[in-house]
Amino acid sequence: MAQHLLAAADRYGLDRLKVICVGKLSRGISIDTVATTLALAEQHNCSHLKTKCIEFIISTPAILDAVVATEGYKHLEASCPSALTSIVLSMRGRRN
Repeated sequence: MAQHLLAAADRYGLDRLKVICVGKLSRGISIDTVATTLALAEQHNCSHLKTKCIEFIISTPAILDAVVATEGYKHLEASCPSALTSIVLSMRGRRN
């Protein structure tokens, strides 16, 4: 439900509702939800949510591998390839 509310809040400029939705989605990040949540964050200009998703994805190699194996990741590849660039750049920055 929070995903749909976020989209509506972004569309109609309801900033307070958008913040509430971002908080709810940030607390619900898991291997199964992170890729679709990242796509949503990318589509609706939610930099805080995007950062949380990327931090989760790159937190360990095992999590990265599990996320890449999800259907949500396939959706992310197709709908928001720029998010993949953000992941790679964050991984590179983490190694330095």
